[in-house]
Amino acid sequence: MIIEVRDGVAVVDGVPRVLVTADYPYYRDDPAVWADRLRAVRDELGIEVVTCYLPWRHHQPDPGTAPDFTGATHPSRDVLGFLALCRELGLGVLAKPGPFIHAEVDYGGLPDWVCPEDDPAIEPLLDARGEPSRWADASGRPPRTLPAPLGAAFLTRATQWLSAVGKEVLAGEHPVVALQIANEGVYTSGALPLTAYDYSPSGLAFFRDRLRSWYGDLDACNRAYGTAYRGWAEVEPPRGGPGEPCALADWGRCHAEYLAEVYRVWAQAVGSDLPVIVNLNPPTVPELDDWLARVRPELWGGISYGFTNWMGVVSADPHAHARYVIAAKRAPGPNLEENWGFSELYDPAYADAATSFHQSLLALAAGATGVNVYTGVATSGWDPALDGSGPGPYPDCPPIGADGTPSAKAPVVRALADFFARHGGEFLECVPAAEHAFGLYLPYAGIGALAGPGAPGCGRALLAFHERMRAAGHDYALLDLERASAAELAAHRSVTAPGGPFMHARVQRLLAGYAAAGGRVVLDGPAPRADEHGAPCALLAPYESASAGPADPGPGLVRYGDADAYLRSHPERDVHYLTVLVRTGNRGPVGVRTPYGDAELVTADGGAAVLRLTGGALGDLVVKGVNGHLSSAVAARVTLNGESVVTAGPGDLVMIGGV
Repeated sequence: MIIEVRDGVAVVDGVPRVLVTADYPYYRDDPAVWADRLRAVRDELGIEVVTCYLPWRHHQPDPGTAPDFTGATHPSRDVLGFLALCRELGLGVLAKPGPFIHAEVDYGGLPDWVCPEDDPAIEPLLDARGEPSRWADASGRPPRTLPAPLGAAFLTRATQWLSAVGKEVLAGEHPVVALQIANEGVYTSGALPLTAYDYSPSGLAFFRDRLRSWYGDLDACNRAYGTAYRGWAEVEPPRGGPGEPCALADWGRCHAEYLAEVYRVWAQAVGSDLPVIVNLNPPTVPELDDWLARVRPELWGGISYGFTNWMGVVSADPHAHARYVIAAKRAPGPNLEENWGFSELYDPAYADAATSFHQSLLALAAGATGVNVYTGVATSGWDPALDGSGPGPYPDCPPIGADGTPSAKAPVVRALADFFARHGGEFLECVPAAEHAFGLYLPYAGIGALAGPGAPGCGRALLAFHERMRAAGHDYALLDLERASAAELAAHRSVTAPGGPFMHARVQRLLAGYAAAGGRVVLDGPAPRADEHGAPCALLAPYESASAGPADPGPGLVRYGDADAYLRSHPERDVHYLTVLVRTGNRGPVGVRTPYGDAELVTADGGAAVLRLTGGALGDLVVKGVNGHLSSAVAARVTLNGESVVTAGPGDLVMIGGV
């Protein structure tokens, strides 16, 4: 198996695929059961690619010895043996060497000997107050200080670890098809405020180097900031609160380039030609601007975007739904961690497959190109030095239990995997029905993140737009206005953008040209009166009157019932995919408009469905009829133009290949 990643899509042996993968933390399990669990993942779940972290603290607990990848010091360190089993069983592997991994591992998987408290030569990561950033885990130990990622001493040790993975784990024949670098930002920090890091000496040096690159000379920077700095070393980043807009926007831009630099250096250290993916944690609502300012996949230079879940039950929580959809729409890429196994650690709703199935389908409908079952297997018996929180199992309710037997979740994963194995390529070719778009103007995100309420921003306007579109039953597109083309805007009937005091002249021309060609520009806020240099530029002034909100977007897909629906259609063939996501609390059928007339679906409370429609009729489908967490069990049914497909009694409805 050879995988390339093109525009966020996994191309497997030359064929674009929606990959449904599953995580197996081999390091938490007895090597004697590895082969059995891998067979269960393959045969019971229909999985072709497994994912696994490689915990640095597990493979190299002592700085004086080389990493153990063969099990010489502990059987569960034999990752080479684990990979050999994967290869023997025909499974590809997405390997995730960190160096930080989280994964409920002590100190996030970092070895204790890179902690600045243990080695004064290692620079600590500092926040805006100059306080060290600390990691608290479930072991009961006091929180430990995190190292500055670009600090020389830590960077040397981290690149040595990653280089060892490249030279020893990826040498010769192996089943690894792709790599994931870092975890959810750097230290599960992708959604933190811009003031959370990096104010360490190495972080400030990076900031000042970026300023020199952007402005060329100090005089230009002083003019933009209204300051009189005499040297670059005097320039300080914002530390929260109001300030010169250019300085605030620059700190947001620096965060984006800082993240890109960490990814570049760590990926380069592995020394592999394999595709590299990262997994960003979705934004929080209060820090939405911080996330938008920082997460700019366009800067990553060949490293592909991905994201995770861990934000709440989207069928019941509107904010969780918004965060999830925004993460899926930010750039093409897979959901690399969907919660299929943790009900005790996160929410009891995850005890039933309906919650995870709903969220997996939402990710794909909103723009994700794949989904990961995290984790696919329950494990037990790990080294206490790896995770001191307890004996397990980890997690408590995955599709494959700790004894290797499939749970009630297994056939649901199998249906999801089989449906997209057959139809995933075609699904990706189909175009979402998104008449409306939101245009991000990311300089405002940096300002809004730091200056607070009343300042220009992106997050508030985006969240309000998302809520309007969801209430009207419409999907939408998310565009980066600094990079979007006229053709991309022309694909939508309206484009909503945040307003503010300035905006790049190119962006103003883009939006004004779109409006002149018949599109509708909606400004959420005042029309800009200046360009990025402060020169007069008010091309969007005629559209300020539209700031009250868009005109009626027209009827949505859902006719009755409390649900969200997403439609995508093939540009050349009579093929459509309809995803219906039933909200918690819905009672009764859901009616949905389709290209062939109205359809009616019966699903469990909080359930979901994906349908392939072709030739005016129902094709393959998966409908969730049971949600044990909500005590809901129905005979799942879909009716279109008088034709019904229904289960004989309460249960899930699966039809794949016409069977």
